[in-house]
Amino acid sequence: MNRPEISPWKAAGVSLGPGAPLFLIAGPCVIESEAHCLDTAGQLAEICRTAGVPLIFKSSFDKANRTSVTSYRGPGMEEGLRILSRVRDECGLPLLSDVHGPEQAAAAAEVLDVIQIPAFLCRQTDLLVAAGSTGRTVNLKKGQFLAPWDLQSAVGKLESAGCRQIVLTERGSSFGYNNLVVDMRSLTIMRRHGWPVVLDVTHGLQLPGGLGGSSGGQSEFIPNLARAGAGCGVDGLFLEVHPKPEAALCDGPNSLRLDRLPALLEQVKAIDAVARGHAAGDEE
Repeated sequence: MNRPEISPWKAAGVSLGPGAPLFLIAGPCVIESEAHCLDTAGQLAEICRTAGVPLIFKSSFDKANRTSVTSYRGPGMEEGLRILSRVRDECGLPLLSDVHGPEQAAAAAEVLDVIQIPAFLCRQTDLLVAAGSTGRTVNLKKGQFLAPWDLQSAVGKLESAGCRQIVLTERGSSFGYNNLVVDMRSLTIMRRHGWPVVLDVTHGLQLPGGLGGSSGGQSEFIPNLARAGAGCGVDGLFLEVHPKPEAALCDGPNSLRLDRLPALLEQVKAIDAVARGHAAGDEE
């Protein structure tokens, strides 16, 4: 497979693409409240500024794929986009959130810098074409059921709609019941599709439906997987973070406690510098 030639681009000031520094997509899984979202975003912004790591803030206005019908889904699109607009204006952060239907794409693009396609929906043609037609960067998450080389067809749907700013995210593959595994080879394979690759560390440690009425997780392995991704030379890392994961309304068991982020960023930055140095040497 020949990689297409792509040029670097910026999503609200964050450089993506060839030669861009390691970036972070992070935030609470779902918007829990306006105050919580703004406070978490403010803390994240300060942590990443101090660490020198570009940040794209992520939080979902609707989690349409929760395990149970009684699970908290979020404030909905209209209220959620209003809250995210405040995050952009008051914290100065670019925004990422996910859409679940083609009818949401245009409205989301008015607020978001990056539109995310959920892993379960990565083959939905109408959704991909609608997102790809907005002119925004699209973060395409690889389905838990797909081989990394099979993502090329989904990428082709985005490209057919004129999308020329694509990010591909690995979030683990189904490994028996209620379990996922991240095949580190997929990070290299996915990059052959020609677009920047992100490792979703925290969703890769999710145990889908593992608690019966909700998903479990193995947050104790977050540092290990994040360091491994940096060692593979990924373009970015995805982390769900929360001030109090034990109280989170969604994905608490696989979220990183916010106060543990600074130390982890220092580690992955150091590893990333070594990995990029080796890559440059290989190219020579």
